[in-house]
Amino acid sequence: MEIILKEDVANLGYKGDILKVKDGYGRNFLIPTKKAIVATQSAKKMLAEDLKQRAHKLERLKNDAIELADKLKDMVLTVGAKTSTTGKIFGAVGPIQVADAFEKAGFAVDRKTIVLKDAVKEVGSYKATLKLHKEVTIEVAFEVVAE
Repeated sequence: MEIILKEDVANLGYKGDILKVKDGYGRNFLIPTKKAIVATQSAKKMLAEDLKQRAHKLERLKNDAIELADKLKDMVLTVGAKTSTTGKIFGAVGPIQVADAFEKAGFAVDRKTIVLKDAVKEVGSYKATLKLHKEVTIEVAFEVVAE
């Protein structure tokens, strides 16, 4: 089944992408949740016209993402977490806590763009991947400290 994504879907694609997916995934999840539409000829023509009209806006968004990436690439965040005496964290540090640390540092980063490879369950230094734009991805270091 061929579909056109109406919004970004993690591990699948970005808004405006034309993809082939399995029929069940398309009919039972993507289309009912309004994340995609069936890629008919008329839908493809509308997408082409829409992309042509949005090209300037998309370029500006990409430039903003590159500018933010330049500001963030050498930054080291500090994330506080409640820990035991051995340094283990009660729970785990996730994208929400990292996004809060960015906000405290004065940067607006959406938590959905933050990807952590493994669960952060101990005090130490880690890296988070930020997917700021379709073509702009950076790694930011952060340090987990005991509160």
